[in-house]
Amino acid sequence: MEPTYTVTTVRHRAELEQILALQQKNLKPALDADEMRSQGFVTVQHDLTALERMHAMAPSIVANHGEALVAYALTMPREARALAPVLEPMFALFDTLQFRGTPLNRFRFYVMGQICIDKAHRGQGLFERLYHQHREQFRNQFDLIVTEVSASNPRSLRAHERVGFETLHTYRDATDEWAVVAWNWAARSR
Repeated sequence: MEPTYTVTTVRHRAELEQILALQQKNLKPALDADEMRSQGFVTVQHDLTALERMHAMAPSIVANHGEALVAYALTMPREARALAPVLEPMFALFDTLQFRGTPLNRFRFYVMGQICIDKAHRGQGLFERLYHQHREQFRNQFDLIVTEVSASNPRSLRAHERVGFETLHTYRDATDEWAVVAWNWAARSR
């Protein structure tokens, strides 16, 4: 029997705490090189206060299996940029980019703050379900979701392409090479 999942917006503080616990297990320092290459990883560590403030602006999407939170996709409106100072260079870059010949900042977009699926629940279609729930939840408010994905995380790059993201820009910083990707909700969805 296949597991059943409930994909919805964050409903209470305990889910934000569960997001942080899942995040801790998937941060780069918690994984070895082989696991990062094959399973992916998350880069930014959030805190409960920042998640609460982001959630107050726009709720994140989570997947639960029974009572356990097994996946999340963090909604990060542009107004939340000050909540994660480590991401300021990313937001500053977004201010300079174009999407299909139009300045990105002319679009109604938000940032996918992070997406993560518990290792035991990967391969169940949750990545796509989380993103499709984002579109269902926010398509009347936003035109695009924009995020950046580490080039050293090929699993995540492929998963984003499958959903319908396209690469806008690539660059290298002091830590990694990055692909800035966007999912255009006005386009025919996959």
